[in-house]
Amino acid sequence: MSLWALLSVIANAGITVTGAAVRVTGSGLGCPTWPRCTPDSFIPVAHPEHSWVNMGVEFGNRLLAFLVLAVAAMCLLTAMRMAPRRRDLIRLAWLQPLGVVAQALWGGLVVRTALNPVTVSVHFLISIGLMAACWLLYARSREGDAPARPVVHRDIRRLGHVLVAAVAVLLVAGVVVTGTGPHSGDALASRFDFDIETVARLHADIVYVVVGLTFALLFALRVTGAPRRARAAATGLLVIELAQGVIGYTQYFLAVPAFLVGLHVLGATVVWIGALRVVTSLRTRDEVPDEVPDEAPAAPAGVPLPH
Repeated sequence: MSLWALLSVIANAGITVTGAAVRVTGSGLGCPTWPRCTPDSFIPVAHPEHSWVNMGVEFGNRLLAFLVLAVAAMCLLTAMRMAPRRRDLIRLAWLQPLGVVAQALWGGLVVRTALNPVTVSVHFLISIGLMAACWLLYARSREGDAPARPVVHRDIRRLGHVLVAAVAVLLVAGVVVTGTGPHSGDALASRFDFDIETVARLHADIVYVVVGLTFALLFALRVTGAPRRARAAATGLLVIELAQGVIGYTQYFLAVPAFLVGLHVLGATVVWIGALRVVTSLRTRDEVPDEVPDEAPAAPAGVPLPH
């Protein structure tokens, strides 16, 4: 189960990045209709207004959706065949194919609205939500079926939840910047009517908040002797965020080259998965004695736990 769930995380992250490649190569309307590629064909054929390259890039991304759907179907089938059955995994597994179908239908709306920045932004955010469901399925499949038990102090868990919320806000700000700047996907596509300097600075400010929260969480985990996997997850996230910041500033000062935009989208998906990994590392579902409290493990003598 966990293998298929992990493949689902990778597949959904991958199609998000290839979707960005469609946009930065100007292939957003390479197939100008939906569900057909052209008004009279489901596959690319000669079209006077679209090159073969653009049609191939956009059609290739459509085909990848079938691969993602196949992985989602395997997640569901595997969950339903588990013995004993786990309803939590089946519910999460159902979100996979349903999410892929919803995403495909929304993709049709993106094409039919000529890449309106609102529909394009929501298209990306649906992928982010689907990735969250995929990660939860992966995390739950590696745990027992006992009730969730915290492995850190409740305030540290709250900090982790705030961090995930901040990353979500960061992603929303990122799609606003994307919808305002260049690389619309096609010359016919409209743009948000915002000042690019203003939205880019707002996006950068949120980055500082996210990095600060990550550092604070990592510090809290270390001083309270949190489990190694939680500390490793937070450290990994901080490293990813710093690398993503370097990419972001580089693309800004180089006038947003297409390759770095695609790399930045990849970084955004990895940051999101990293944040989810952090928050799921703050609890466990292993069987434990009933008397374990909702607090972190006892600190050494003379070192009080934070309250």
